Amino acid sequence: MRHVNTKPVLILMFCAVFAFSLIGCGSAKDGSTSGGGRGSTTEFPIPEASGELTFGGGGVSVDVSNTSDGYIMVKYSGSAAKIKVQITGTDGEVYTYTAKRGDWQTFPLTTGNGYYKVNVLENVSGDMYTLSASRNIEVSIDNEFSPFLFPNQYVWFTSGMKAMDLGIELSEKSGDDLGFIENTYEYVINHISYDYDKAKNIPLDYIPDIEETLVSGKGICFDYASLMASILRAQNVPTKLEVGYSGSAYHAWISVYTQETGWIKNIIEFDGLNWSLMDPTLASSNDESAVKDYVGDGSNYTVKYNY
Repeated sequence: MRHVNTKPVLILMFCAVFAFSLIGCGSAKDGSTSGGGRGSTTEFPIPEASGELTFGGGGVSVDVSNTSDGYIMVKYSGSAAKIKVQITGTDGEVYTYTAKRGDWQTFPLTTGNGYYKVNVLENVSGDMYTLSASRNIEVSIDNEFSPFLFPNQYVWFTSGMKAMDLGIELSEKSGDDLGFIENTYEYVINHISYDYDKAKNIPLDYIPDIEETLVSGKGICFDYASLMASILRAQNVPTKLEVGYSGSAYHAWISVYTQETGWIKNIIEFDGLNWSLMDPTLASSNDESAVKDYVGDGSNYTVKYNY
């Protein structure tokens, strides 16, 4: 039995206080409705554990039937208090997640086509884990945007959520994708406040809850990014939740894709066509001039993980 200490690769998801006063860490488918020029959809992508291709055992089930859509699913029914799912991407970066017992959970494949390694580890004690299932899988994604349209553990959304109703409302009054992005961005930065107390006590295995963020009106950078990514994805706008460094602070923000612009990696200010870095946490916590001074050409931001 192999034991692994996962402590060095745990992902620390919290925002720090920046220096110099900066705080913060397409077209509709079937089921669409008409309203503004863009319209909206009420049918959201649903990950599926179809059982066609699986591996595991001893309480661990890994479904890799839908890697062509850019995700895998894991279910745990064993006796360990918690498990870790580690996915090594095609770029060699290791993504480590904490999984819950009982339900199928979705984990994205975000580094493109090629070979991924999937490990599932059961907690033994403290920070010690035993390797319970492992497989190298070859992935060929049919649509390069699928990993950034489906929900996953960190960007989780489904029908019936208040956030999905909000997304429909915002999309309905938008003329096009760029207008929808702008409306969503403005809503989030104007209605969600930074939660300083939460940032001081955030656990290492924190998972955003977009409904809690929306209802409470508070969150940290990870919450801002997850909420905005969920709303946009549900309305068919490919969106990356990006985690990395903003200066020296560990931070989360988003990038989006439209047919008109390609991937927009630098979004803060919109002039009807162009944007500069989209960081809803930063924009909600600082005045416009401070944001512009900090963002600059975007070189203060370094991406480590995409979700």
